[in-house]
Amino acid sequence: MTRRTLLALLPAGLTANTGKKVQPLPRVGEFVPFIDPTTEARVVRLTNPSSTSWLPAPTNRFVSVKDRFLIFSSDRTGRAAPFQVDLRTGVPHQLGETAALAPRSLCLNEKGRALYLRDGGVLKEITLANRRVRTIAEGVDAFAAAPGGEFVIVRRRRLELLNSGQPIAEDAGPFCLLQPGGDGCLFVREESPEGREYWFTSLAGSGKPVLLAKGQVSYPYWSPAGRSLLFLRDVPGAHGMLSEIHEVAAEGGAERCVAPTSQFAAFAPNGDASVFVGASRSKAQPTIVLLLRSVRREMTLCEHRASHPASVTPVFSPDSRRVYFESDHQGKPALYSVNVELLVEPTAGAA
Repeated sequence: MTRRTLLALLPAGLTANTGKKVQPLPRVGEFVPFIDPTTEARVVRLTNPSSTSWLPAPTNRFVSVKDRFLIFSSDRTGRAAPFQVDLRTGVPHQLGETAALAPRSLCLNEKGRALYLRDGGVLKEITLANRRVRTIAEGVDAFAAAPGGEFVIVRRRRLELLNSGQPIAEDAGPFCLLQPGGDGCLFVREESPEGREYWFTSLAGSGKPVLLAKGQVSYPYWSPAGRSLLFLRDVPGAHGMLSEIHEVAAEGGAERCVAPTSQFAAFAPNGDASVFVGASRSKAQPTIVLLLRSVRREMTLCEHRASHPASVTPVFSPDSRRVYFESDHQGKPALYSVNVELLVEPTAGAA
């Protein structure tokens, strides 16, 4: 099916602006625009592929719509360190020195004024205005910033509230994801090398943790209101493993298939979960794909051609106007962006 045919199938709100003339993007700072050979979409390479750059975890806040900057990690100075790039000038600036940065741990606070990260097992805060560094906690394997200055952390396989030291759950893997509103938290238990378990628990410590999903599941996201969990599930097909986007209520119960995908290795929802973006693991079509939830239709956005499709981790900007992704097809892993505001209805941005 052609791009034009797919556009005709989109809901009216997604195609309202497609008649606008798009001007070529000039080369700005480190940004290099080019035309995608498959779709003729304008793609912008944001970082130089002569060194490695990493996007933060797709569930983390790393783009400020208001102040027009993006946070990322890079080893361009010889060691992985946090950077901030101005999305108007294309100029990156190092935010601080780190000894053993976990590159995907970077996360902005709610106001976009401070950056949290893990340096080895140390949870740190960097104030963006003056680059002041503060140590928050040690021995941390994963964290999530809760409202009011609280943190949920995983330490020694225990999920706990940092400020109070209150344990929430035991036998937790190195991942946690706060429910919107901050009332509960998702955590992981490793089931086997091929599978894992997603568990939900209340931050108040009331009741036992609830098992939401298990098996070959990946890339969990809360729905915008936090009432359900979205994730990828690998399922057997006639010609190998396929992937589907599934959903399960926060209180547990039967999960359901939201939409089958064209072999997504990674995915992310937009601001209202009406559109998904995925990275295909197909060797014949290594592309970034938009999937419309209401009609279960896909549209190829551009190529990613990454050697490891799961590392592409495409994600929408907070206002759903752009898609950011990572690929090594032009050298070392670099960051890229594609404007999708002519295809996807904008949503309320954050930070």
